[in-house]
Amino acid sequence: MSLSKKNIILKGVAASPGIAIGKVFLLEDDEYCLIHKEIPKNARAAELKRLDEAIEKTRAELKTTYQKINSVLGENYAKIADVHIMILDDPVMKKDVVKMVDDGVNAEYAVFKVLDKIIRSFDAIEDDYFRERKQDIQDVTKKILGNLLGKEKKPLSKIDKESIVVSHNLTPADTVAIRENFVKAFATDIGGKTSHTAIVAQSLEIPAVVGLRSISANALSGSVIIVDGNQGIVILNPTEETIANYKRELDIQSAKSKELAKLKDMPAETVDKHTVQLLANIDNADEVKSVINNGASGIGLYRSEFMFFNRSAMPSEEEHYQSYMKVSKMMMPYGVIVRSIDLGGDKLTNLGFLSMEREQNPFMGLRAIRLCLKYPEIFIDQLRGILRASSEGKIRLMYPMISGVEELREANKILEKVKKNLRSENIKFDENIEVGAMIEVPSAAIIADVLAKELDFISIGTNDLIQYTLAVDRVNENVTHLYDPSHPAILRLIKRIIDAGHEAGIDVGMCGEMAGDPYYTMLLLGMGLDEFSVSPAQIPKIKKIIRSVSYEESKMAAEQILKCEDKESISKIMKRLKFKERY
Repeated sequence: MSLSKKNIILKGVAASPGIAIGKVFLLEDDEYCLIHKEIPKNARAAELKRLDEAIEKTRAELKTTYQKINSVLGENYAKIADVHIMILDDPVMKKDVVKMVDDGVNAEYAVFKVLDKIIRSFDAIEDDYFRERKQDIQDVTKKILGNLLGKEKKPLSKIDKESIVVSHNLTPADTVAIRENFVKAFATDIGGKTSHTAIVAQSLEIPAVVGLRSISANALSGSVIIVDGNQGIVILNPTEETIANYKRELDIQSAKSKELAKLKDMPAETVDKHTVQLLANIDNADEVKSVINNGASGIGLYRSEFMFFNRSAMPSEEEHYQSYMKVSKMMMPYGVIVRSIDLGGDKLTNLGFLSMEREQNPFMGLRAIRLCLKYPEIFIDQLRGILRASSEGKIRLMYPMISGVEELREANKILEKVKKNLRSENIKFDENIEVGAMIEVPSAAIIADVLAKELDFISIGTNDLIQYTLAVDRVNENVTHLYDPSHPAILRLIKRIIDAGHEAGIDVGMCGEMAGDPYYTMLLLGMGLDEFSVSPAQIPKIKKIIRSVSYEESKMAAEQILKCEDKESISKIMKRLKFKERY
């Protein structure tokens, strides 16, 4: 690709939102020329010593990385570096490398062959999150090889001005260095939305586009580049007109952000004084600051499964307690809804927590509440932690993926048993802790009236509800166009759930992505939704819409839309009522 051309547009994955214009800082990837060498018997001890020294040096570097991430982002994100240390200390990996060296293979080649075999095995894993973990192994491999060969990666500390980093890949430690050195954005060849670099970039609020395939081969150091993390595109060698357009867009976004910030302490209330709750979805305590800064009135979804990632053993009861207690105290006087773990059998198999066979379709297999009921020891530790924390803050408990009343009753039996044991141990907890369920399975949506009678609240998980109802895999590029929240069947199911909850006298919320999409805010409001639980960054946008419409107008719009028989009719009404123009 010739950079004499103007406006070269590369499409990738939007990893972290925002727009940045700057000059390329090319962080070139080290390409090591690895040659198989025969090591004579009398030199193998020295070769093993060289290997040990390289591993120890790598371990020291990783511990420094841990400390750096911990100081910038906190302990939860620092666990990313722990994963690298765990890989380095894997006894099976080290045993296989040592055996090859003992057999006369040079250390560099042995490290490469053993770890490359592991990396290739990850390609067969269907789950995106775990397939992308091979990048962690690749990072560790490069660190060991670099120390064996005496090579060091070009340091980000050399950046002396605001730049945009372009690289084949970035480690989490690199992304922290990016923040420390005033880097404006980054773009990489590989990576996905669930990669560690994407997670850290979002936390640091750095615009990022990943999965660009060839950006590092086509970008020239010092050339102008635009990273559009909103649309997932990168523009190389932009024209002056394109730069001017993006600068105007930056000004517009800055002005919008300032206006939205003024809503922080205002209620989510319509012009005719109908109030709803605007809550936040989080993964860990580090996000609470953003929740508070964006003006949420509580946490509507605390995804507890993050505690199970990047570790070799299950979290203990004490870890559960400390985590939930910390978040609930930080959020006072507001409440926190903790969702019990939503892990699938495939994830536990990969993490080594349980000895389970790989499932054909783990997303509809042994996961979430099904897993907890099959392995109650996992569930009990978490329930004890949640209940203990409930004595120190406003905590509600929510079960995921309930498909029938039998599952709900079985889960509640375990909960009551845990309560009884805590009482016998004189351990305090909220005796009146509210228990809810996510409605994300069509069977649960159909019998929502039955479930509602035995629940204190309901939260609609639209991500899976839409996927399962429409039989559409939302990550399959061949059918993603069929994944449509405004499908008449989806809207009628949502209305059915809301009505069932209200008839039982309980509140109904929504914590799926649909709740955070401004296009549907007025419609969901008119359908009677009581709580919107969204990502912290979306809170001001949703609040603005709620405060700009009337509840009566919203109800009339919802009534018209729910009578529609096809998506085209729905779209016409939403267009006529200017749903898009409201945000």
